[in-house]
Amino acid sequence: MTALLERADQAISVTAMVRGFSARLKEISSRATERLVIFKDNQPAAVIINVDAYQEMLDELEDLRIEAAARERLIGFDQSKAVSHDDMRARYARKD
Repeated sequence: MTALLERADQAISVTAMVRGFSARLKEISSRATERLVIFKDNQPAAVIINVDAYQEMLDELEDLRIEAAARERLIGFDQSKAVSHDDMRARYARKD
């Protein structure tokens, strides 16, 4: 939960968010504010971030998943079953 908030100004209550929604949305959209953590009953209830920041986060997560899959495959790599690049080209070359 500590990573949720870096600064106190990133926290906002539901009531304050409702009252100043347009201004807060503008802050997020322009990236003047990185994220807002909305609290309800003194508990974090939601996080609002910029669309571009969200896409960047999804891209980074996908990159990490791909890296983990590659590492897992390398662990089980058997050199004796490997096919050389030349063999692959010969096998799948177009025969026009």
